[in-house]
Amino acid sequence: MSEKLAKTALTPATHTTPPAKFSHGVRKGNILQVAGQVGFGPAVEGQAPTPVGPGLREQTLQTLANVAAILKEGGASWEDAMMLRVYLTDTAHFAEFNEIYNEYFASLQEAPAARTTVYVGLPAGLLVEIDALAVLG
Repeated sequence: MSEKLAKTALTPATHTTPPAKFSHGVRKGNILQVAGQVGFGPAVEGQAPTPVGPGLREQTLQTLANVAAILKEGGASWEDAMMLRVYLTDTAHFAEFNEIYNEYFASLQEAPAARTTVYVGLPAGLLVEIDALAVLG
């Protein structure tokens, strides 16, 4: 019989404690799933999370930083990312998002698979959400 792998919940110091029973990320063995992240700035004790700015650029860069923080907390990097799922709130943001994305990942050796869709269910003021799946080793 094989030994059961431990599941580890991940919440970097830059993130607030989730408001419900979920984790920002979970690692089990060499698989790391990053939950949907948005453009909230770093956590400030006693304050609710707030978006970094009204624009897509600021929010996308912060969202990517938030995903990267969870990858790092789980022992991974963007090179380990296999899949990104991107949710935008407006179809008009596709071109700008792709430009920001291409700049951000310009030095990445191998790009992860990705899908982008429009999703209108994000809280007011948020323009983008990204989740990721990474495989280490």
